[in-house]
Amino acid sequence: MKRIWIYQADRILSVEEGAQISVELAAFAEQWKVHGKPLSASAELRDHLFIILKVDEDIAAASGCSVDSSVRFLKGIEEKYRVQLFDRMQFAYKSTSGVAVVNRSGFERLLAAGEIDDNTLVFDNTITYEHQLDNAWVVPFKESWHKRLFA
Repeated sequence: MKRIWIYQADRILSVEEGAQISVELAAFAEQWKVHGKPLSASAELRDHLFIILKVDEDIAAASGCSVDSSVRFLKGIEEKYRVQLFDRMQFAYKSTSGVAVVNRSGFERLLAAGEIDDNTLVFDNTITYEHQLDNAWVVPFKESWHKRLFA
């Protein structure tokens, strides 16, 4: 089973940034290790917003030191591209123009204005397994943890 970690940027990355970050992600995944042994890992950038790290736990699970190395790598991405990847109060949702990201107060304003409603699709970056990407990552606001936060 593939374990995943999703990191969301606080802004949509440019095409150029996305291309560069994708190369860096591939290089990181290729050399990512646990206790000196290579992990069966991959990494991708989706929608110029989400970095998804994957590890096949049937081969070897990521442990504390390997997770720490991924955090160090991602902190380097943050610094290099002047983007925040660890701010969990940034919310991504599907708007009429595509995927959008906004901070908590912005999300509250959109809710109050009716631009985000119970049927708006939001991204749940707390999922932990690859199979959940298909049915639990993008869900209607009314079925999300966001609804409880903003109730």
